[in-house]
Amino acid sequence: MAVQIVTRQGRVVVDVDHIGSAHTDAELALLVQTAREHLSPGQETLDLGPLERRCERVDDVADWTTSTELGGAVEASYGRPAMVAGGGQVVGTEALILWDVLTGAYAQLGFDVLGDEVFRDLVLGRIVEPTSKADTIRVLDEIGVAAPGLNTIYRCLKRCQERDYRGQLATAALAHSVRTTGTSALIMYDCTTLHFENADEDDLRRVGMSKEHRVDPQAQVGLLVDPGGFPLEVHLFEGNKAETTTLIPVLTQFQQRHGVTDMVVVADAGMLSASNLNALEDAGFSFIVGSRLTKAPYDLAEHFERHGNYFTDSQVLESNRVMGTGSAARSRRIVYQWSFKRQKRDDRNINKMIEKAEKIATGQAPLKKTRFLKVTGATKELDQATIDRARQLAGLKGYVTNLSVEAMDGAAVIAAYHDLWQVEASFRMTKNDLRARPVFHRQREAIEAHLTVVFAALALSRHLQERAGMSIKKIVQTLRPVRSAKVEINGEQLVLPPKLPDRAKELLEAINGH
Repeated sequence: MAVQIVTRQGRVVVDVDHIGSAHTDAELALLVQTAREHLSPGQETLDLGPLERRCERVDDVADWTTSTELGGAVEASYGRPAMVAGGGQVVGTEALILWDVLTGAYAQLGFDVLGDEVFRDLVLGRIVEPTSKADTIRVLDEIGVAAPGLNTIYRCLKRCQERDYRGQLATAALAHSVRTTGTSALIMYDCTTLHFENADEDDLRRVGMSKEHRVDPQAQVGLLVDPGGFPLEVHLFEGNKAETTTLIPVLTQFQQRHGVTDMVVVADAGMLSASNLNALEDAGFSFIVGSRLTKAPYDLAEHFERHGNYFTDSQVLESNRVMGTGSAARSRRIVYQWSFKRQKRDDRNINKMIEKAEKIATGQAPLKKTRFLKVTGATKELDQATIDRARQLAGLKGYVTNLSVEAMDGAAVIAAYHDLWQVEASFRMTKNDLRARPVFHRQREAIEAHLTVVFAALALSRHLQERAGMSIKKIVQTLRPVRSAKVEINGEQLVLPPKLPDRAKELLEAINGH
């Protein structure tokens, strides 16, 4: 018995979509349900009562090829047979394949050490469809998982803080990272902000320097990841706290939690200050941070004197610089690299800024602060000295480290720093795919618990992406429509497994390592 969707324009059939052929009542019920879902995916309907009677048995379908009689089927409008009640019906569908993949990854990372199924369901539900805690109940119901009640979810968030779930997850995450990378010696750090849909400030939610130029109350979030971008530790700070002051507390707690002594931390130039680097070194950490190019003419004075602005592509140069003053002054190793590709990009940006400054200088654009513009009284002109210095430094990138040349040469220092983009990738996933922001919680304990759920979801997402070779969004989009059907026939229920599309088969093979 074939089940098809027919598209007509007026009385003309323009398309026929074959859903499948049924040989039993159960197969027919499943195919009819599938066809209905194809007709109106996600569409809401008005509750107008029973408009038609469903056909659930093969024997109830009119045979148009053998007789003009409808075999007991009731005539409906436009000459079509109406559906009649049968002995079977689909009572639900479940995305069991997707759920099995997520729960399997959760166990592989060792997160089931928490022994809290409600917390697990919150984490996995956020991966399937990031939404509010209350709406997660709908998400779990839709994929066929028994969802906890809202009060049960709130009690879980409270347990999350009381039992230090984040600490246990961080321990499991580091163990997984060591199994994967073979070392815990190299970690990346960066800081970002999460804003709140609340205009009122408190001890945590403060208006501060926002990377998104927002004026809402916010909180600072510091994240440690391994070189592959897998999260190791996350911490929450007040919204007006300076980024440079978040690094030491995060690293100190990481060191105390895991007993790691030989560790190299990589951070961007925003963490670069003499006192910060001294504190890192005094705490026993090695570091690699970005260097500001304003010091490059002094660090590379000998090169500029001998060779001018000439560099070879990917050339590495080294120097030493005293950073800090008085008793805090220490000599630091500086590594520079010149890149032809970076030089071309820098020159394009310099040309754009010169063009902008020229328009202001000639009165074609209103006066505002811009690079390469010098204003003296009522005179506006290009700052040629600044332009020449920018041209001289185009293509250069600097790095500061306390590692010796024997421990890590210049090329290895640069390669380690280039992995820092993985932190940004994890932040983007946290904010976009997992929608960690905006935050609607009010109390600090609930905000901390929310961050713990997001941290666990980020770890699972990075793990699955690494295994599958595709984004977590595509993984969910591929497996969520693959649904098992729960069919009831004559009072008995049975679950029919789905037919796996080729794309889903390939994905599962990649995740399972086959």
